[in-house]
Amino acid sequence: MSNKFHVCITLGTRPEAIKLAPIVHLFRSNAHFQTSVILTGQHREMVAQVMQLFDITADYDLNIMQPKQTLTQITCNSLIGLEKLYKEIQPDIVLVQGDTTTAFAAALAAFYQQIPVGHVEAGLRTDNLFNPFPEEANRRLVSQIAQLHFAPTLASVENLQVSGVKTGIHHTGNTVIDALLYVSKRSPQCDIKGLDWSAQRVILATVHRRENWGEPLGQIIQAWLQILADFPDVALVLPMHLNPVVREPLMAQLGDHSRIFLVEPLDYEQLVGAMQRCYLIMSDSGGLQEEAPSLGKPVLVLRSTTERPEAIAAGTSKLVGTETKDIVAAAATLLSDRHAYEQMANVANPFGDGQSSQRILDIVYSFLA
Repeated sequence: MSNKFHVCITLGTRPEAIKLAPIVHLFRSNAHFQTSVILTGQHREMVAQVMQLFDITADYDLNIMQPKQTLTQITCNSLIGLEKLYKEIQPDIVLVQGDTTTAFAAALAAFYQQIPVGHVEAGLRTDNLFNPFPEEANRRLVSQIAQLHFAPTLASVENLQVSGVKTGIHHTGNTVIDALLYVSKRSPQCDIKGLDWSAQRVILATVHRRENWGEPLGQIIQAWLQILADFPDVALVLPMHLNPVVREPLMAQLGDHSRIFLVEPLDYEQLVGAMQRCYLIMSDSGGLQEEAPSLGKPVLVLRSTTERPEAIAAGTSKLVGTETKDIVAAAATLLSDRHAYEQMANVANPFGDGQSSQRILDIVYSFLA
């Protein structure tokens, strides 16, 4: 009979895989722990890329992914699969990350088996239940179930306290910085056919969130076209999300522009290479808001709300919304005013120092011991 503590790390999407990879490595290399990694399969190819990059294997795979799956299907299939697995392997604690449907379902499944839950990246809030949807609800619900809350910033500590969480809150920093520093030290490449990174100022852009589908996406597309018309030395690199709701408008309206490079989703190593080489970032992604300051890149956030206000407060990011005129104005400032650019680029990262995973391991060990 093993006297090791059994830790179960459950994930389903690419952001979870990136942010949990440093934790998986540390737990697996520590003599006090037996570590099991469970994939729900909420995402497939994008998670596989990350697992390969960080040299991580899964012990179990629920393989729930279906074409055009609904949130209800993801939740129900994860709950059913995880109930069976948790009963079988009986972990001492389940670790989940962030605000995905997998994180919520895994926390709930563990709660039903009375297994303690540790929540990595706890305490993010926009205070708008439906924006982002369903992430804001997911992270609030996990906070009610978890016993350990690994808050990336002091603001997230405060959010947890305000929401009624009384115990188990720990300020750890964000593990995404651990992952980013691990990859960036390898000087990753990002070769894109027809693009010379050194010949043009490149905007790296991503867009995928539900609240930006439809009319907001149309406004964002018009803004990109206007920016390229106003600045002939600027190119746009746009890794497209796999969802056809996002891909089809991008391809239809941007596909024939000579300075717009629509590419398939970059694996994480390529994405870090692109971040290192680009001039600025325009995105509705939460992860990029956290990572970019460590690489000295300003971020224009294509959303009306953000659960990462620390980046806004520090000055590394600017919340510009989805109106064409606002996006164009903010980009024009950074592309034409060197002082404004430097003010955003030269700020210490408020999200972490690369030691977050070690703090989390130490806290879990103390909790279980």
